[in-house]
Amino acid sequence: MAEPGTNQSVEKASAVLSAILPGGPLRAADVAKRTDLTQSTASRMLATLESVEFVERDEFGLYRLGPALVTLAAAVVNSHPVHRAARQRAQNLAADLGLGANVAVRRGDELFYLCNFEGRHAPRPFTLMGQRNPLHATGLGKCLLSQMSGAQRRELLPELVRYTERTIGDHDALDEAAEAVRTRGYCLETEELALGRACVAAPILDQNGTVTAAISVSGPLSALDLVNREEALADMVVETADAISLDLGYVGPQHAPRRVLAS
Repeated sequence: MAEPGTNQSVEKASAVLSAILPGGPLRAADVAKRTDLTQSTASRMLATLESVEFVERDEFGLYRLGPALVTLAAAVVNSHPVHRAARQRAQNLAADLGLGANVAVRRGDELFYLCNFEGRHAPRPFTLMGQRNPLHATGLGKCLLSQMSGAQRRELLPELVRYTERTIGDHDALDEAAEAVRTRGYCLETEELALGRACVAAPILDQNGTVTAAISVSGPLSALDLVNREEALADMVVETADAISLDLGYVGPQHAPRRVLAS
């Protein structure tokens, strides 16, 4: 049911776009089924969205997301201060290390990717930008949670879903991980979200010293080689995070190559 004061046509359009988002292309009947709209309503919404290029049809009459959304998405990320400060530095990090370099912010109880660059040793067939992932099961997410109190984390994430055997599943362990980020300035994540993959992440601070984003390098376990390269990777990630923080106006105490975060 629509919330009081909201525009139901906009909500229906959003539901149609969200139905196509996970994959597509879809028939109008498939969209209707996923959105609980009648087929005639779904068809009208799709026709309107097609007229403004929010969706488009292929040669078989199936609908997929349209090019106007790319324009809007580019405008959103290009206007974000963290994206502007981090984009080139993250791209350089991916090129220098041959690993994936990712920048994310928190959106509610998930992380949201603002930047994603893939190095030669960590290719992906898709971009992470615009996608979301759980906070507790990622290095980026633990960095974004690191300044919260334990009570705040428990309120935000009442249930910690396990994605692999290594995923943190209780809040005492998450408290320890957050404390480790504060004391050493970075976070390791090994096979907590996906088997065979790992990352090294560090918080990005705004002008007030608040964790506003995080940056990571990621890839296959063999490419990161954490046994031999943890310290070197951590130094590079923290150094990059510090440079981005400076660009965002942070002028607080920093310790080369790592800094201790305020609680």
